[in-house]
Amino acid sequence: MRKIESERIPIYIWAEEVDEETLRQTKNIANLPIAYHHVALMPDAHVGFGMPIGGVLATEDAIIPNAVGVDIGCGMHAVRTNLKDLPRHTLETIASKIRSRIPLGFEHHKHPRSWEGFREAPDLPIVKQELESARHQLGTLGGGNHFIELQKDHTGHLWIMVHSGSRHFGLKIAEEYHRKAKNYCSEHKLSLPDPNLAYLPVDSKLGREYIEGMNYALRFARENRRQIMEDILTIIEETVGPFEAAERIDIHHNYAAPEKHYGKEVIVHRKGATAAHKAIRGIIPGSQGSPSYIVEGKDNPLSFKSCSHGAGRRLGRNEARKKLDLQEEVRRLESLGVIHAVRKPKDLDEASGAYKDIHQVMDAQKDLVDVVLELHPLAVVKG
Repeated sequence: MRKIESERIPIYIWAEEVDEETLRQTKNIANLPIAYHHVALMPDAHVGFGMPIGGVLATEDAIIPNAVGVDIGCGMHAVRTNLKDLPRHTLETIASKIRSRIPLGFEHHKHPRSWEGFREAPDLPIVKQELESARHQLGTLGGGNHFIELQKDHTGHLWIMVHSGSRHFGLKIAEEYHRKAKNYCSEHKLSLPDPNLAYLPVDSKLGREYIEGMNYALRFARENRRQIMEDILTIIEETVGPFEAAERIDIHHNYAAPEKHYGKEVIVHRKGATAAHKAIRGIIPGSQGSPSYIVEGKDNPLSFKSCSHGAGRRLGRNEARKKLDLQEEVRRLESLGVIHAVRKPKDLDEASGAYKDIHQVMDAQKDLVDVVLELHPLAVVKG
């Protein structure tokens, strides 16, 4: 970890290398008048909108929609089963059924899904506007870096891992309140290093509305992952017969929450970062072909008790398609025996080569988390 002290508040960096644009964005958030104590940059950090992904920011009495991100509540859900050593043809069958039955990419369910939380939706215009569509989005994976992965631990036990968030529903809430935050800052003549860092006072009507909408999107995101996982477990039971789901872990890595740090109640924004509270289990996924990790936090105050949310991008999407070789990526995955999701040039933006080395990322945050389990990929499904 290294420290930069040239800005309004210090910046602590766990990343081995930080590109110029990511560093510029980090300095921008460090110079916000509402920023508290210091900024933490996780080892998987890369460029985002306004605030870098992999950034952790504490603020005083204010909340920044773009410091949560557009995929509110994006996160991980992992389940350990008592199944062991499934043959490749069985894994291929399970992956095929997942692709055919769980909507991927922009696909939604044809029929609305049920969830008791729909009866508890906040009375916000944007939520009401999107609620009917959200009923069809629940239990869908999405595209981009969202994935479903079948994995094994050192004992050979099968794990299932889901990476998804609040889908288009959360995006619309994020966009609506970022727009309102920009208007608020403009009307009050608040100077910002970047308009994408527009904020709202937490005790204002708009601030309270955003927090209510964000928290509801967090609930939706968690339920989305849960329903996807239940569908996967049903598929596996249909394929191999009855089994037990022995352990479950679910975490967010795009959210803001009130927490106490350095003796003060603040709003901690984790954008592409995971809480790493002492002895609490978390998930740090790799990329196709690389391990994922079950971890326990170490309560490090310098990271605001946070850690990375994954390997982190090494190449932008367009850059990955230009620089990576499709055949080479496919050969590498197949040499590992992974049933992968790299088939076409457009898939290169999510190939392993587009991401940082997960082993280096984990090595850089030994003071943030302890590794409990290393999980190795068996089959990958992507949107």
